[in-house]
Amino acid sequence: MLNEVTTISFAYRPDNEIASTWEKKIIQWLNKKYPKVKVVSKSGKVIVVLGGDGTILEAARKYQNHGSKILGLNLGQVGFLASVREEKNFLAGLDKFFKGEYWVVKKMMLRINVVRSNKTVFSTNALNEVTVQNLLGVVELEVRVDNDAVQHIRGTGALVSTATGSTAFNLSAHGPIVMPDMDCLIITEILDHDIPSPSIVVKKNKKIQLKVLSFRERGLLSIRQTGETADVVLVADGTKLFPLNKNDVVNVNSSPKLVNFVELEKNYFFKSLQEKFSFK
Repeated sequence: MLNEVTTISFAYRPDNEIASTWEKKIIQWLNKKYPKVKVVSKSGKVIVVLGGDGTILEAARKYQNHGSKILGLNLGQVGFLASVREEKNFLAGLDKFFKGEYWVVKKMMLRINVVRSNKTVFSTNALNEVTVQNLLGVVELEVRVDNDAVQHIRGTGALVSTATGSTAFNLSAHGPIVMPDMDCLIITEILDHDIPSPSIVVKKNKKIQLKVLSFRERGLLSIRQTGETADVVLVADGTKLFPLNKNDVVNVNSSPKLVNFVELEKNYFFKSLQEKFSFK
């Protein structure tokens, strides 16, 4: 297995000094123990991500077209997406990996596009979820699955999550926790002002539409990157943001591209749940 891993790259946020320190430590360790493994600046066969789940999400989107394996070393909180959760285990975890004591889990991503006046005006991908929400008011949404109406929401908004993302925003919105190896999509409302409706779990081949029916236009938000004002926004994985208009349709499908995540221990998902919820 070692011979397959010839190159690695590091990914972390530039302002993360702890991650920078760990990169130096790992390179020194590699030079002594695995000198044949080369560190490259672009898309190695393995991407060692130093940071929390947000940083790992960024790396997944960035490297999804390269076929690289994502090996996350958690420098955040719980680290649901990380291969190793605690700093004291980083080098031991890497050692297991280079000895071939790991397996790869292929995780599904979402493919998202916004249609406005019959034209696609925005497209992106997400590993965890996409949300449509009015952060400072009410939005009225119609949710369809394969063109069948399944929800009418008048509230803060709605989200569509992957199984991987079920423990992220979906969980905060009281959606279900789903095993990460299940290929499905989860639709969860966000603070509906009417009678709350339960989340809906559908097969990955279903096509989901969220149509923006109405909202009060006040222009209270400003998109820093573009200077645009907005009330209702699409947010993918908490970072990609796009302002929405009335009658916009957000199409959400499963992406044909899968992201390769490295796992180093059995029952990793349940151990993460035990840590997050203090299960005994």
